[in-house]
Amino acid sequence: MIRVVLAEDQTMVLSAFASLLDLEEDIEVVATATDGRQALEAVREHHPDVLLTDIEMPEMSGLDLAKTVAEEGLPTRVLIVTTFARAGYLRRALDAGVAGYVLKDAPIGELVDALRQAHSGGRVIAPELAVAAWGETDPLTDRERDVLRLVGDGLPNREISERLHLAEGTVRNYLSSAILKLNARNRTEAYAVARQRGLL
Repeated sequence: MIRVVLAEDQTMVLSAFASLLDLEEDIEVVATATDGRQALEAVREHHPDVLLTDIEMPEMSGLDLAKTVAEEGLPTRVLIVTTFARAGYLRRALDAGVAGYVLKDAPIGELVDALRQAHSGGRVIAPELAVAAWGETDPLTDRERDVLRLVGDGLPNREISERLHLAEGTVRNYLSSAILKLNARNRTEAYAVARQRGLL
């Protein structure tokens, strides 16, 4: 029996996934979560074989979740299921050690197959993303990413510096560096480019 924790912030999608997976004789959904923190607690509590998670969720993203599962040495394999067909996301997911990255618009049979492959030690990548990902590099540091996310929330440099406990000049330096790396004209465009490329 493959024991699974499901993490998805859209309740309807979560329920649909749970119902469809419960139809499989060799799969048991042991817990569900609607944000990343809940998902991490469920993984720590249940030690599932596979964590099936979305990328963009409240509290903690699926990528951060995968990274934490790996850092804590938990035996759970992580399978990302997302609507985001972005090579940048895939590159970061692979760097975080995920067992697979599949798209939500794939047939349910493909998702189930991916889950079984992940459980058996394989790695599954959506074919339409695999080629693009190998040519994609992530130019941003984690701090530049943190700053750009807060730019996306509409915060001025002063508030970003307070939120991240950094000097305002340091925030400006991170932004200047990100703008240069992303070939953007300003902080707003840098955020938009990073998001479009799946770097945030």
